[in-house]
Amino acid sequence: MVVLVTGANGQLGQSIKFIANKYPTIQFIYTDYYEMDITNIESCANAFLKYKPQFCINTAAYTAVDKAESEPEKAHLINCIGSKNLAEVCKENDTILLHISTDFIFDGASKTPYLESDLPNPQSVYGQTKLEGEIAIQNTWEKHFIIRTSWVYSQFGANFMKTMLRLASERDSLSVVSDQIGTPTNAVDLAEALLTIIQSSITHHPSLATFGIYNFSNEGQCSWYDFAAAIFKQKELKMDLRPIPTSAYPTPASRPAYSVLDKTKIKNTFNIEVNEWKTSLVRGINLL
Repeated sequence: MVVLVTGANGQLGQSIKFIANKYPTIQFIYTDYYEMDITNIESCANAFLKYKPQFCINTAAYTAVDKAESEPEKAHLINCIGSKNLAEVCKENDTILLHISTDFIFDGASKTPYLESDLPNPQSVYGQTKLEGEIAIQNTWEKHFIIRTSWVYSQFGANFMKTMLRLASERDSLSVVSDQIGTPTNAVDLAEALLTIIQSSITHHPSLATFGIYNFSNEGQCSWYDFAAAIFKQKELKMDLRPIPTSAYPTPASRPAYSVLDKTKIKNTFNIEVNEWKTSLVRGINLL
């Protein structure tokens, strides 16, 4: 069984590599921009011709949320056109596509966890281009799993957890936004969920009704301030941590004020047990 992973040098791609030895029946092919440029349909077609994957996990994305506001064309090229190209080559090769999307497709106005069926209303270029990518996939190839996630971090790459630990080594006090509520997601847990979906698909040959959109994050909810506090507590770091409102920390891109995702669908469909975010944070920090 061949699983092709795009964006292999990102934190999710590296998290898949981290757990790959637990799946000896799967041959993983890891590609980066230089080997397979998802914005180039011929590059995608050549890679699929070479490797003949049964599954493709698309972790490649333009994720610089604030920079996207000044680079909308580049964000659209990677997040929308790139996703469409992958869907087209997956369709040509009858390859099942697993694609990573984001809580940024929502406006954050909800007071209860978002369902997969809730109406998207992105408030940023990043969120808009990720939604366009979802739509492009849905309109191109029916055998897809779109996984929406949030606040991804891990022992790999650049992320909030590692930024907080770096800042703790540079300063004594820190102000962190306390009125944006969501759920941290350990990328290793997300990787496990993706491979659970693949294994289920190998075993059960999913019906078209099984394909579609799913939410995955860790369980529970917190603010960025709470997340930072938990990081410092786990590392036993003394930090003068101060909560501030979003208005005190303006950014080019608007963030959802509330983006907790309801995981009922993915848990019930694939029998996935989801870890509480603080539990996964402890594991993530211990792997640094």
